[in-house]
Amino acid sequence: MTDNGNHRTPIFEGLSLEEPSILTISFASDPTASLGVKLCNHDNGLTNEMFLPGYASVGGMLDGETLARKHGVKVGDYIVAVNGEGFRRFPPDFQDENLKDITEGLDLINLSVENGNGKAAGGQGEEMITDKEKEQRERDLKGRVVTGKKSGGEVYEKLLARIREIKTTKSPANPLLISLERYMWDSRVHSWSRFLSARNGNVPEAMTLIQGHERWRNEFFPIDLTEPSLQKLLKAHAVSEIDIESEEEKAPVVYIDFAKLQAMGVESDSLSIDVVKAFVVYTETLLSKSSDPRGPKTSQFVDLTGVSFKQGLQPGVLKKLYATFEPNYPETLEKMVLYPVPKIMVRVVNAMLSFVNEHTRKKFIITDDLVLVCKELGWNLKEIETCGSVNGYMKKHLKHGLSFVFD
Repeated sequence: MTDNGNHRTPIFEGLSLEEPSILTISFASDPTASLGVKLCNHDNGLTNEMFLPGYASVGGMLDGETLARKHGVKVGDYIVAVNGEGFRRFPPDFQDENLKDITEGLDLINLSVENGNGKAAGGQGEEMITDKEKEQRERDLKGRVVTGKKSGGEVYEKLLARIREIKTTKSPANPLLISLERYMWDSRVHSWSRFLSARNGNVPEAMTLIQGHERWRNEFFPIDLTEPSLQKLLKAHAVSEIDIESEEEKAPVVYIDFAKLQAMGVESDSLSIDVVKAFVVYTETLLSKSSDPRGPKTSQFVDLTGVSFKQGLQPGVLKKLYATFEPNYPETLEKMVLYPVPKIMVRVVNAMLSFVNEHTRKKFIITDDLVLVCKELGWNLKEIETCGSVNGYMKKHLKHGLSFVFD
């Protein structure tokens, strides 16, 4: 789904792409300035680095009015070139002219990295070349692949040395220019480490998993939000979200009103498919909002208020949600809370969830203690009490749900 101002389309496309956006950071206005970021070294010869485009990324932002903040740099951006010289792990899959430039506060029209007046760089032996040839050489140089020893950080150190060398010259005619690429949360650049972790570092198994996920994305999306049965579920907020700002930076929550789902006949195949679609829409939306695309997280809250345990908890829909979530969103779950569950029923509910793998079950909280729930999810207990229920609290903090409703 796209949302441009007040214009919305009822087709949810999924919220991640493989192609990056690009940024250019110029030091022309202050050659001695610091970029204002903490860099991460990705030149360690590790298998979780194999899809990273460069050898350094932004791991954190320094406080203050820095060049990075001025130009819109964010955590997770990758340095791929310095003054038009590539420091890449592999050639680019996309040409810059076909990518969206998201640089802020920079005059891109007057930005250039000229090496001469229509001549090839290189000192002696320079020859006259056409503009087209010059553009191709510059493109090739910016897309340059640099390799070093399997481990030891050789390329990372070369990158830093080149940045220091250019800054030291303080040349007005050749200011430091750092080219970065920004990838979305579910691109291979960011997701590969999650899939690898989910298969305990086994590369063939992780590759099989991520390829299956990519096929699933192609088949599952787009979702037509106007389907009547799906709209009924979305309007009822049987699947929704609780996305609040917390000092503890807790993950946003996908909310599931289990009693409402049961009342709607959740065990039927058609409705369970709609539940999965709604679940995916909210999961994608919340993960895409993460401030760090390298490790996006959500929590899940299953509201069991009003569910009769004597009649038996029907876990069928939870099985279907898990069958979608586990292979397609590995390592994105922070907490899974089922509430309220009487203490005498905790063991029974645990047994019903035996289909969940051991690693994921360690993230489960099955309880009737609202204080514990608020502690784990970063919720405000007094506010929930004022709202009268978790359901009321959800409706108060509904950020994205109304954009999915089409009358």
